[in-house]
Amino acid sequence: MMRAGTTPIDVLVVDDNPIMRSVLRGILAADQRLRVVAEAANGREALDLAQRLRPAVTLLDHRMPIADGLSVVATLGRHSAVLVLTSSDEPQIIAEMLRLGARGYLVHGEFEPGDLVRAVHEVVGGRGWLSPIAASVAASMARGESVAGPVRHPEAGRTERLTERLTEREREVVELLCQGLSNASIAQQLWLTEKTVKNHLNHIFAKLGVRSRTEAIVRWTSSG
Repeated sequence: MMRAGTTPIDVLVVDDNPIMRSVLRGILAADQRLRVVAEAANGREALDLAQRLRPAVTLLDHRMPIADGLSVVATLGRHSAVLVLTSSDEPQIIAEMLRLGARGYLVHGEFEPGDLVRAVHEVVGGRGWLSPIAASVAASMARGESVAGPVRHPEAGRTERLTERLTEREREVVELLCQGLSNASIAQQLWLTEKTVKNHLNHIFAKLGVRSRTEAIVRWTSSG
């Protein structure tokens, strides 16, 4: 619980996927010290909101319409600490984001909800937080090495194989889950019993390595 008189940390969430924005808002809501003050679906909206609201932290996606994250990160950094939160694990993108002022870089599939909350606090405190592949790129940059070639974490790319882990029925269930449907609604859509849907979800959670509906949505959505 937030102590009386404590000022919450304002956060701006920038992602073109409305489901992902909703999930991120839910994760941050678990920490009463954090407050999502606005959401943006592209870089242009993000710049307008950041300039007006001056959030402490901006969670910034890279691949977005109108203006992507790379094109706005430097300007956003004048109004807010930027924590990049994206599926882009290309070394060149990571390096350029860090050069332009991003204080942290998280790759979907390489962090848990608790990591995101901790990363926000670290960034507010003037420190950084990097996913393993981003840390590898940062280390290469510090050594003056080129990052033009492939610099990958040994497990990078594992999210690309998520579809292979699930059966066809499980994929149908998780897709409906990502649309925000309840167990009862999923059962109705797929002509199943609620107990069968619950069993499918338990199998899905195990295969994706998650423990909740929110974590499953994050993992599945970030896999593309």
